Formats: sequence, structure tokens, C-alpha cells
Amino acid sequence: MKKIILIVDDDLGILKLLNFILSKDYEIVVQTNGFDALDWLENGNMPELIISDLAMPTFDGQAFVKNVKISGFYGDIPVVLLSAAHDLDDQVASMPFKVDAYLHKPFNPTILKSEISKILQVYDTHN
Repeated sequence: MKKIILIVDDDLGILKLLNFILSKDYEIVVQTNGFDALDWLENGNMPELIISDLAMPTFDGQAFVKNVKISGFYGDIPVVLLSAAHDLDDQVASMPFKVDAYLHKPFNPTILKSEISKILQVYDTHN
């Protein structure tokens, strides 16, 4: 059975690219903003990993990830952030929660797949 990855991004091109890159190995669930993603989680869905953009309308990635990480239910789900922000390193360093990895857009698909694989291996050994 494939592990589930929740992808949260408002960019259709990125969503198509991520689906193309990851759908062979993982079951992909797509949400286009943090509000819908949180709603999906609250309906009893539990992915093995979340990939989220930082800059999204309605409910941005930082607010979404903060809600996930402070939650007693979802706080252990690993998170990978994607962003085109030039100050991504500083943004991640100043976040009041930990993310498992972050990549600058445009990202290298091989590196993303490698990061996901490493993160899931670590979580599998701890659970």
C-alpha cells in the first residue's frame, strides 16, 4: 500500500509537477490552500507526509503548518516546505515550530524525492 502525501499549493504547475514526480511511489492528495488542507485532515485523513508551499492565498502555508504542528493529532506528521522566497532560510529559522525539510523553488526533483525518502525512513523507524 502506498504512503499518502498531502500536497498543499495554489500553483497548478507545481501541483502537476509534484504529482508527476511522486505519484508512482506515493498516493497523492492535493489541496490548494491551507484552510482546505486543514479541513481534509480534520475529516479523519492522516497522510504520512505533508508538502506545503509557504505563500498561498486564503490561509498561507506558515499558518497551516503552525496549526498542524501545534495540534495534538497531527503534530508528528513530517512537513516539507517549498517556497520561492529569497529569504526562505531566515523564515524557516524564525518559525516557532520545526519542519523536516525545506526546498527553494524551483527545486530539483531528485533532491525532493531523496528528502522525502529519508524523512519517511526516519519516521518509520521511530513508529
